[in-house]
Amino acid sequence: MKSEDLRTKTQDELSDQLLELRKESFNLRFQKANGQLENTSSVKRVRRDIARIKSILVEKRAQVHG
Repeated sequence: MKSEDLRTKTQDELSDQLLELRKESFNLRFQKANGQLENTSSVKRVRRDIARIKSILVEKRAQVHG
């Protein structure tokens, strides 16, 4: 997921995507704890995507308020 693509989305779309990624993160951590996760790099990818979305949401809120 690229930051450029995320910046074109609305705050509502980003919030929805953030919720989905948090659910995915929970499921991946659960699988990792049970030893069922084969691709452990997906945990890192999802965590970074969450950080990207949160950063862009802060930027968008700052533009609206500031």
